[in-house]
Amino acid sequence: MEINQIINYLIEIADSPDKAVKLSCEKNHKNAVGWVAPYAPEEIIYAANCIPVGLWGGEVELRKARTYLPAFACSIMQSIMEYETRGTYDILKAVLIPAVCDTLKCFGQKWKGACPAIPFVYPQNRRVQSAELFLENEYRLIIKKLEDILNVDITEEALRESIILYNDYRAAMREFTEIAAMHTTTISPTVRHQIIKASYFMDKKEYLCYIKKLNEKLRLQPAEHSKNKRVVVSGIMLEPKGILSHFEALGIDVVGDDLAQESRQFRTDVPFAGDALKSLARQWINHNACSLAFDPYKQRIQHLVDLAHHSKADGVVLALMKFCDPEEYDVPIIMSRMKEENIPLLVIEVGQQATAFEQINTRLQGFIESMDY
Repeated sequence: MEINQIINYLIEIADSPDKAVKLSCEKNHKNAVGWVAPYAPEEIIYAANCIPVGLWGGEVELRKARTYLPAFACSIMQSIMEYETRGTYDILKAVLIPAVCDTLKCFGQKWKGACPAIPFVYPQNRRVQSAELFLENEYRLIIKKLEDILNVDITEEALRESIILYNDYRAAMREFTEIAAMHTTTISPTVRHQIIKASYFMDKKEYLCYIKKLNEKLRLQPAEHSKNKRVVVSGIMLEPKGILSHFEALGIDVVGDDLAQESRQFRTDVPFAGDALKSLARQWINHNACSLAFDPYKQRIQHLVDLAHHSKADGVVLALMKFCDPEEYDVPIIMSRMKEENIPLLVIEVGQQATAFEQINTRLQGFIESMDY
């Protein structure tokens, strides 16, 4: 397949998640198990011979969601709840729900989908030895529940093979983001986002083949020397897609990201620390520079500075998810540090139910104009 064919195929997957998941299940003779954003041990789902499906909400009109969630719940949870009540997730055999914020702590009790929910907890104090042991036990509980629901055995060997596959996937994705920064005409902000997003709706083994082939073909192309402004984006996610279309219209390239929906998913490998569950638990202990994993040293701030320098970015755009407290706590510290480092920063508020982006467009326009002075 040529570059455009691979890109168009992955964009089509990202644009039609329902269809993509159904096709992937039929093609691979597997069931689908969902997991609610932002993190879950996908390797366990894959080891159960199922396709992990990431639930990140979407652009949907809210009709029933606010019957079950307060108006100040973030738009990701609102839209996931809306999809639940509409039966969008009825294809799933189970769904994993991590408790990493106040909204998610009670989300498992409010699940309205047809399949059973499996809530679990990521320990936030990750510097004590008991955190790893606690998470191993949480994962053991997930395995037991999935085995009962799916009537399968999740073996140590299957878990190890799954970990190897996912580490391979993470390495390929890190390579993709590096190559994409050198080909920002071909890999526009929207294309970059859609390619990464497609991974949530496919069998990872199949997706890995496409992304490796894309990396291989892009590497053979000469670097594209765009005159656009280069930015690093940070936050939970940069949706709706309409925002990215304004990036492109204003001549802004995304050359790196610190988004929970994108690079935070694949920047931390699972280390080999003995048995599979210990290895999976160790990955969360090693997961740093993230607003959703308690970090008293705020390594995310230095990570952003390093990423901006590494990517030769002209500035940083922080996409602040409305009502996301963990992200909001970081904003003043990021603003102060970027000022010290003389790195231009723009904070924009995002929400999946937004339909008009003129205010964001005006702010982006002012941001890039200010870089020239």
